Amino acid sequence: MRRIAVIVALGITLVGVAAGVALAAGGFDDAETPITGAALTRASAAALASTGGGRVTETEVGDEDGYYEVEVTLAGGRQVDVHLDRSFNVLGSVADTERPDDKDSSAER
Repeated sequence: MRRIAVIVALGITLVGVAAGVALAAGGFDDAETPITGAALTRASAAALASTGGGRVTETEVGDEDGYYEVEVTLAGGRQVDVHLDRSFNVLGSVADTERPDDKDSSAER
């Protein structure tokens, strides 16, 4: 019985270490949670009103710059990330352009 307890404890420790390594390496950074349901409708409407139109192309809950982030693609292909609080108030927006190395380059709008 004691042997099983040691094996279980070792397994739990290894899982914890693996999670810590993945977090330190940025393994969880790309786990974006999209906005869904009624919140998606409200966030999209607020973002599109802020940009004066366009098409919602990506959303995220728990963004580092606000509670919600809505990416809007404008006519001509320019993208704007609109940051909203929990009440769907616009906190700000950032022009977002993709580079060939697939990194985002942002400039305040």
